[in-house]
Amino acid sequence: MDALDSSQIQASLKTRVFGRELVCLPRTGSTNDVARELAAQGAPEGTVVVADEQVAGRGRMGRRWLAPSGTCLLCSILFRPDLLPTQAQRLTELCSLATADAVEQIANLHAAIKWPNDLIISNPESGVSGSGSWEWRKLGGILTESGVMEERLEFVVVGIGVNVNVEPEVLPSLAPDATSVLAEVGRPADRVALLVALLSGVERRYERLRAGASPHAEWAARLATLGQPVTLTTSDGTLTGVAEAVGEDGALLLRTPDGTLRRFLFGDVTLAHPEDG
Repeated sequence: MDALDSSQIQASLKTRVFGRELVCLPRTGSTNDVARELAAQGAPEGTVVVADEQVAGRGRMGRRWLAPSGTCLLCSILFRPDLLPTQAQRLTELCSLATADAVEQIANLHAAIKWPNDLIISNPESGVSGSGSWEWRKLGGILTESGVMEERLEFVVVGIGVNVNVEPEVLPSLAPDATSVLAEVGRPADRVALLVALLSGVERRYERLRAGASPHAEWAARLATLGQPVTLTTSDGTLTGVAEAVGEDGALLLRTPDGTLRRFLFGDVTLAHPEDG
């Protein structure tokens, strides 16, 4: 695959802020780590780090993020928002929405969001007629990391990884449920065009956020998780229930079989089948 080129990216950008400070790397450990270092050095809001390959990429809950060289969109975006630490979730939400919109715009592929921050493709599960169950295939993920000073957010780095042109035969080596734009639509997508569309969407939504408009309602409406029977995995174990809603802070509200509504800020959800209880 062609390597990403900073001059090509910036020539295509229509943003005023996001991506105007751009670090384009052929290979790095983690774009989030680079962006955090730049933030500590005083880099401005809107700085973007993008890489063709990550050798130490990471996801949530300590997972590694594996991405074959030259096939994925791997980027981290630096924000310096006027928000409380408890409001950092809003940046995760707006970046999730902007990424999903970019995939639809460039690849004509509808992507949903799985709580709390995975980009997925969801289709009715074959062989389960009328059950309401869905099959989720993971297209991408988001990892948000913050720097806090005196109870205010000094910076937030949002890392985004999307499987773009990963060949279908390679996907099982990444994760059992992994998919890519190429695997879904049968043709490669332009990674530069995808990044440009993503950053345009981020800037547009961020301007709305700064004007006082929260992305929460739109994010909640885009969640494939809500209304589904799920198994939730946390550091304390697993439990099943129905994902009923999400709070303003991004917490999942899970209705367990005994009727209790429980609240979780962290965890991982998968679809629960009838045999799961």
